[in-house]
Amino acid sequence: MTVEGMPLALLVNPHSAHGRALKLLPKVEQELDARRIPFRAERTHGLEDGVERALRAIDAGEIPVVCGGDGLVGAIGGAMAGAETPLGIIPGGRGNDLARVLGIPDDPVGAVEVLAAGQTRQIDVGEANGKRFLGIVSVGFDSEANRIANETSFIRGNLVYAYAALRTPLTWKPGRFTLRVDNERYRFSGYSVSVANNRAFGGGMYIAPGAELDDGEFDIVTVGEGGKLHFLSNLPKVFKGTHVEEDEVQVFRAPHLELSASRPFPVYADGESLTELPARLRILPRALSVLVPEPGP
Repeated sequence: MTVEGMPLALLVNPHSAHGRALKLLPKVEQELDARRIPFRAERTHGLEDGVERALRAIDAGEIPVVCGGDGLVGAIGGAMAGAETPLGIIPGGRGNDLARVLGIPDDPVGAVEVLAAGQTRQIDVGEANGKRFLGIVSVGFDSEANRIANETSFIRGNLVYAYAALRTPLTWKPGRFTLRVDNERYRFSGYSVSVANNRAFGGGMYIAPGAELDDGEFDIVTVGEGGKLHFLSNLPKVFKGTHVEEDEVQVFRAPHLELSASRPFPVYADGESLTELPARLRILPRALSVLVPEPGP
């Protein structure tokens, strides 16, 4: 479908990144007006409300544009899987990892330029126990750190994820994880399992540096047991993706899997609590259309 001339429905999360999305809105509106792009803006009141507003926008012939973080982007993008209408993104959260990997600028002028160009890309959508996500499902150390980050209000920006990663080991004990892919079963003791559609999470941590958004498979990254000091010393490597070279890190790919653990862990994706273990995960190949920057020369 063509997106030229379609009006935009800006769905703004007023609480994202301590109000960052709301602060961006006047500049976004100014840029849209300058380009004579028809739009309307409304605030969302939680993920479910955002999804409902996005689906109503599609029915009205509008393009939903999320001005917020990965949580709202993931919820709305998951609900839009299978629709012809594309999703627009104006990064307004703390992590903005999907926008980062897609190449969408984090400044309003650059983000609106992407919307105006109308270039689309089909990306995969993940599903865990029937609940959809766009980024990375994390279980174990990473999901516990995500919980701490979400509960921390005295640190702004994506530095909160570094703080959470350093605080989590204080009470951490390794878990026993089981992964099943078809008839093969893999068990290990360690820190975490990441089931990745996207490369990055946590504000630029490239936990799955080889993951592609449109290859029809998850990159599954497991971090086995080791000393806490060794684990902490390797944390900075995640920002470059070089942690996968460590012996305790294993990476494999699959379009679906089952995941369980020896004790309860929160299951997070796109920065939000998603479901509980055990979890069945699968990829919906190229199920979502997203507005992205035009390819370079």
